[in-house]
Amino acid sequence: MTHALFRWFDRNILELSREMRLSYLPPLMVYVAAGVSGLTGIVGTFFVKDYLGLSAAFLAALGFWAGIPWALKMPIGHLVDLWWRHKAGLVYLGASLIAASLVIMIGLISRPDEMRAVMSAEAWFVLSTLLAPLGYVMQDAVADAMTVEAVPRIDAEGRPQTPEALRLMHTTMQMLGRVAIIGGTVLVSLANVVMFQGAETLPEAAKVAIYVRIYELALVIPLLSISGVILASALKRREARRLAALGHGRDEIERLIHVPEDATSPNWWILGGSAVFVALTLSVGLSGVEYGQELIFAASFGIIGFMIMKLLRELSPEAARTLLGTVIVIFVFRAMPTAGAGASWWMIDELGFDQSFLSRLDLITSTLTLAGLFLFRRFMAEKSIVQIVIFLTIAATLLSAPIVGMYYGLHEWTARLTGGIVDARFIAIANTALESPLGQVSMVPMLAWIANSAPPHLKATFFAVMASFTNLALSAAQLGTKYLNQLYIVTREVRDAATGALTVAADYSQLGTLLIAVTVIGFSLPLLAIAMTRLFGLRSV
Repeated sequence: MTHALFRWFDRNILELSREMRLSYLPPLMVYVAAGVSGLTGIVGTFFVKDYLGLSAAFLAALGFWAGIPWALKMPIGHLVDLWWRHKAGLVYLGASLIAASLVIMIGLISRPDEMRAVMSAEAWFVLSTLLAPLGYVMQDAVADAMTVEAVPRIDAEGRPQTPEALRLMHTTMQMLGRVAIIGGTVLVSLANVVMFQGAETLPEAAKVAIYVRIYELALVIPLLSISGVILASALKRREARRLAALGHGRDEIERLIHVPEDATSPNWWILGGSAVFVALTLSVGLSGVEYGQELIFAASFGIIGFMIMKLLRELSPEAARTLLGTVIVIFVFRAMPTAGAGASWWMIDELGFDQSFLSRLDLITSTLTLAGLFLFRRFMAEKSIVQIVIFLTIAATLLSAPIVGMYYGLHEWTARLTGGIVDARFIAIANTALESPLGQVSMVPMLAWIANSAPPHLKATFFAVMASFTNLALSAAQLGTKYLNQLYIVTREVRDAATGALTVAADYSQLGTLLIAVTVIGFSLPLLAIAMTRLFGLRSV
């Protein structure tokens, strides 16, 4: 038994650490910055609930618009390929946008009257919400391509790597990328636990001071990503010196370090289609036309789908069918709607989940998600996407039952039976402990396959187009969430900031039906997508 446990520990954890390379560190630092971005999540939830009169449907719609920049990852990724020598500039620009978003929130919380003198608090919040994803998508496009570059094409003796070695290193790199992102969430969860310790007993002014300090602490995020780019430059200079010592000439070193195996030419289909998409998005967004979000989603889907068809021609027919089947299954799985902000408001108002408890719950989520990456490492490597999605769909359905049950009084019944031990917080912690390890399981196999299959001269473009398509699924999820919140209306209490007068009454009477609808949709549609890909003869990795 002891030997079996050690063998598992060696294969899933120690083996990964042995495969770590210094060249992997720069993109991992950018990924850590993405993980640390969740530092302000709890603050944002309470700030919106207590200080902004935004509905659950509006927040879901805002989430849709905030997801649109990720569709722009496609042209940004292609620009990374075209301007590979100058990619650091995109990271610096992204860091500036992230910093601007954080500074807006710092001002909105610490100096609300001065900010409202310029425009409404809601407008500032929307601007901050839209700036941040623009910054993150720029950094993410560079980091994705850096993961391909981080895998060395030659070994320590200067010989080309074997295909088997390259595939292993790509898988390890993508696994470490997920570890870096989740590791960042663990760090911010720890920070939130410390910052919110005892916050439930503090006066409102003291809580606001904590909110400001957390946003100020979040300014480390752009510094992390910039540091990753600086480190990458230093490592390239070191590698150049190593290759020179092995007898390589200057031109050969330049080719091996800075130049892709094949030169990248501008793809005017991608650039032109993306320009049309940007123009359409801005015109529809600013015009306020009815069904604008649906129009943008349809256009995004059509443009990105067309780009995928163009890029699939770079692959063999078998590889193209495999990739197409994979992205369809992943798209549908990620497009499932959620209950939206109303569920969080209900937990805060009705179950008494305060900032301190939610920060501890986030810590459990992040820690166990990170553990799940190691626990399911072999499962991810050995099972197909279809098998993984079926497993995750069934697991998610079963794990949604306790939350639905608590709406109908499950926690009250269990608390009576157990003398108050198994209460709402106990159930929430237990449910989180079971659900968290599954969070990132579906993405690692797909990312590793894309990294290993990406043509060397189109690494960032390939990553960006595929990621844009799967990220577009999150926009579909936000649309679905908005529709459900328009059908089943959930409101929390809203009072006028100046007079304290009640403007919106709390109403959670339709939340139970909403939770059930989300569960049924989340179970049926992914399984239907799998059946359809099989029917049309598509495969998946």
